[in-house]
Amino acid sequence: MKPLLPVTRSLMACCLLPTILAAAEPAIQHDPVLPTGHFEQVLFVKRHTYNSNHYYTEFINSSWQPGGNLCLLNLNDNSVKEVVTDLKNGVFERFDLSFDAKRVVFAWKKGPQDGYRIYEVNLDGSGLHQLTFPQDDEAELVRKYRVGDHYHHGTDDMQPCYLPDGGIAFISTRCQYGILCDSPDDFTTTVLYRIDGNGKNLRKLSNSSVSEAAPVILADGRILYTRWEYVDKGAVSVKGLWAMRPDGSGSAEVYGNDIALPPTMIYGRPIPDSPNHYVVLGAPHYPQNGVGTVIRLDMSRDIRSRDPMTYMTPDVDIKSEGGFAFRKPDGSWTNDGNGHGPLFKDPYPLSESLFLVAHKPEGPAWNTANGYGLYLLDNHGKVSQVYRDEAISCWLPYPVKPRPTPPVTTMGVNQPLAAKNQALCMINDVYHGLENVAQGEVAYLRIIEQVPRPWAARRHWDGDCYDQQHACITKDTHLGLKIMHGIVPVEADGSAAFIVPACANIILQALDKNHLALQTERTFVDYMPGEIRSCVGCHELPQNAAAATLLKSRLAMQRPPSLPGPQPGEKDGHRPLDYAADVQPVWDNHCIKCHGTEEPKGNLNLTGAPTAQFNISYESLLPDKHRVLGPVVGENHPKTGNVEYLPAKSLGSHASVLVAMLAPPGAVQLADPKQAERVIKLAESHQKVRLSAAELSRVSTWVDTNCQYYGSYWGRRNLQYATLPDFRPTVTFDQARSPINPLEKP
Repeated sequence: MKPLLPVTRSLMACCLLPTILAAAEPAIQHDPVLPTGHFEQVLFVKRHTYNSNHYYTEFINSSWQPGGNLCLLNLNDNSVKEVVTDLKNGVFERFDLSFDAKRVVFAWKKGPQDGYRIYEVNLDGSGLHQLTFPQDDEAELVRKYRVGDHYHHGTDDMQPCYLPDGGIAFISTRCQYGILCDSPDDFTTTVLYRIDGNGKNLRKLSNSSVSEAAPVILADGRILYTRWEYVDKGAVSVKGLWAMRPDGSGSAEVYGNDIALPPTMIYGRPIPDSPNHYVVLGAPHYPQNGVGTVIRLDMSRDIRSRDPMTYMTPDVDIKSEGGFAFRKPDGSWTNDGNGHGPLFKDPYPLSESLFLVAHKPEGPAWNTANGYGLYLLDNHGKVSQVYRDEAISCWLPYPVKPRPTPPVTTMGVNQPLAAKNQALCMINDVYHGLENVAQGEVAYLRIIEQVPRPWAARRHWDGDCYDQQHACITKDTHLGLKIMHGIVPVEADGSAAFIVPACANIILQALDKNHLALQTERTFVDYMPGEIRSCVGCHELPQNAAAATLLKSRLAMQRPPSLPGPQPGEKDGHRPLDYAADVQPVWDNHCIKCHGTEEPKGNLNLTGAPTAQFNISYESLLPDKHRVLGPVVGENHPKTGNVEYLPAKSLGSHASVLVAMLAPPGAVQLADPKQAERVIKLAESHQKVRLSAAELSRVSTWVDTNCQYYGSYWGRRNLQYATLPDFRPTVTFDQARSPINPLEKP
């Protein structure tokens, strides 16, 4: 055993005296004291501090520093014993304690070129058994996708938690998706999975394009977890708290989907005996690995604001990306990328005002191997040492005590829909929360899917990356592939009922009668097979849920649900969104006579000759130096920010000079008077340009979906490969969303 630091007076007092935490007098702040009588042991992990370069890459590029164990701290005598004596010379990751406090499920990595796997052991150290194992094709995955010596690039199973039905949830890379803003395609995505308690029946619960993390169970039986996403939002800004049922259904935002800073909210837990209160760690996106500041959330307050946030560690913050901000004695702030100030991780709430934490005091850098110990934190930011090992850091303090088993919550499964891998979505009133849109203005909903980038899209050649996109999709707009499933009608009362694909990242757009987007959902919903899901309308808040009882009386609920159908000029609503196939023919038919290669009017060249990565017209329009497209969201520009709520008609066709000019007169009324006047002049000079409904639909859909260029992740992009058969291929809808490369010979 490593030498221990002396026990603090506050710990000795909490062990020997029947003391509970009392409110401090205004002029005096006492060190926090651990309440007695609640538990006598703390389960925790000894592990050298990770030194990865992102909060989510601990398993990818932290240095191999084996050692440590799952450990039990006895609060009565300060003794520590290792729980898993049979596992040596590896690395212990996160764990969970069973509801009866008799078993522990944890992740462990045995060597630098092995994946983390899930194990279970009795708290007394007996009964160790392994629950997850490498895939049958693990060696082939490593051979095909490994980038460097630091990471095997097979599969990893991590961060397990017990479920009320006896199963175990965890995050895993078995989805085989690459992070969208990683041009080397070294980083990989983790999404939620579950297994039965015996390790059988592996099942994927989510389908995010970028990583999910830190599942824990709530008192109501749902899984609380961190979900990173960017859907027309800053790429590093939004990692908020979400919840889902243990079968993957009912996923819903808890907090943070429009909060830019801190960019990462992770390790969330419910606060006991305090409904709608949580604790969460605020951390940077990079270059530090999940350490930062402790924040309490009060979800009875406006979740579309920072009002729910109270900093338990008010002298630590993340005010910009990356690194940390620390408050100086004079009240001013200093930024420190090396993290020499006090830092925190793994907050475990004992009450609204008292938390067990892993903590590094001021002094060492954030990645010091032995920098972190176990501490008690109060709501004044005061800390008191509970346990520390001079040789190695200590993490994830967890009181050893039984807790009530939450109820088992599942959805009712519609078997015919499940057999088709579909779900049913019902909307009570699309106008609920939809500002600036008159009753009757919404005619359709467009169903868009954000497709994760599969490992199978790995480039083994140079030249195809653009702005951190390994297989580039756009120029300076979004980073993840979008495809379209079609449109469905909205009834006169604002209701809609329609079929959506399950196990997909679905985004809805509200359209007018001309198929122009009035509002875009800048997030996504995963539906489970056979799930039936209803919502009140746009921008629903939890307190609005009672309004869903009106659903049966709505017009759309009195007919069979709609299947997604085509827009004008289409045979099928299901199609890729491909600029060269969709939009360039419109320019060729109507525009290149004036906007061609020879002295193009307005210096706007709309010809389709290929450039190194895209084509001339696309690069003439993007970035929007001619100010005709309207607001375009660049997910990398800026990376932090771009997440605030935007009212209807702020993005897409109803904010676009180009669409306003090409659409029927009066179809688009731009809010900016100068831009509206400009449209009038441009329309006069383009009187002979008359687009068909099908052509307008192709152009407006391109603008509404944030100006994507490529319709899939497949094929070579760079012009240097123009003679090869897989150069910029035209693919089908099914090929665009396939996780298997359709161009690769078996």
